[in-house]
Amino acid sequence: MPFDALITAFVTLFVIIDPIGLAPLFVALTQGMTPTERRAIAARACVISIGILLLFAFFGEAVLGFIGISMPAFRIAGGILLFLTALDMLFERRQSRREDQAEERPDPSVFPIAIPLLAGPGAITTIILLTGDEDWTGFAAITGVMVAVMAIVFIMFMASNLVERALGKTGINVVTRLLGMLLAALAVQFVLDGMRDFGFGIL
Repeated sequence: MPFDALITAFVTLFVIIDPIGLAPLFVALTQGMTPTERRAIAARACVISIGILLLFAFFGEAVLGFIGISMPAFRIAGGILLFLTALDMLFERRQSRREDQAEERPDPSVFPIAIPLLAGPGAITTIILLTGDEDWTGFAAITGVMVAVMAIVFIMFMASNLVERALGKTGINVVTRLLGMLLAALAVQFVLDGMRDFGFGIL
């Protein structure tokens, strides 16, 4: 596989997954957790997202088609789930939810970090397109590039403690609300993109 094609694949996946942009979001989602807990969550999220992207790299749209789900429908579902996360970040959870979770802190490694933030519709679509016409050598090279991007994600997540110390508790609360708004907008965009793919051209 040509080196420039590998560079293109790396840049594409890096932009889609956006490790730098996810670092402050990781801080917001793991606020108050110890470095050990954060390291475990980061590692678990990266491993899970690699597994999901490898699954789609191997089987592509056949995975969704087998159970009758189109990519636009998957994009809309991802947008809705992401929007629910944004609401949790924007507004305080109801007292009953806080009491239910007082003894056991929810683990965000699977949702929303691995899915849909890391292995979301954009990353899944990208990995399908990048590996679709490749032979086994090219396939291995693309998956290697994807793993390299996930390694950068893990490094950025590990550096999130520095971000938390720099911002402080008040700064983290402000960033959490701001990122909640941005996440809500991203979620709406996912839904609009999915509806447009279904044929709603005015969107």
